[in-house]
Amino acid sequence: MGAIFQSLGRTVVAGIVLLVAIVVIVGAVTGTWVTLDHAWGAFFMRWLHVLSGVMWIGLLWYFNFVQIPSMPKIPDEQKPAVGKVIAPAALFWFRWAALSTVVTGLLLATMQGYIVQALSLARPVTAIGIGMWLGLIMAYNVWFIIWPNQKKALGIVQVDANAKAKAARIAMLTSRFNTMFSIPMLFCMVAQQNGGL
Repeated sequence: MGAIFQSLGRTVVAGIVLLVAIVVIVGAVTGTWVTLDHAWGAFFMRWLHVLSGVMWIGLLWYFNFVQIPSMPKIPDEQKPAVGKVIAPAALFWFRWAALSTVVTGLLLATMQGYIVQALSLARPVTAIGIGMWLGLIMAYNVWFIIWPNQKKALGIVQVDANAKAKAARIAMLTSRFNTMFSIPMLFCMVAQQNGGL
């Protein structure tokens, strides 16, 4: 068992195997089997959307609730470990999770036939439409404001000290903006199917 947890890849594969086992066991016990139809495809896309969103917003909140407030407390000689190792890895997963969340969300809305209604904020999908627009703005910020500025702040792109400090501030403020947007975005996403708006 320990070998599974020594590798992130093996841990993820074990999670998928566990999921399949649960589906098979529940199907055997209840007599309810997965039917690979449109409804199941939409459910699976929703699951991928939620999985991607958990990764994206989880990392957004990690940056804002843990990393940014902790940086002033870290001794200067230890900061390169964060800036050269941890932050670039977290930003890799952060930006690709943002893209995956948007793509799976748009695919799901298309599969369910409400993409145009949602993006035009028409009834009865106004809440999900607001959530989608907030998410699209946030994803834009990730790819076109936060990431380009983080590359400068982390030294991936070489700039002078003033430009580096300015880029770090812009990235931080935009990340805080996304944190603010994430609260109503998540509410709207959940509200649509649960009568919250």
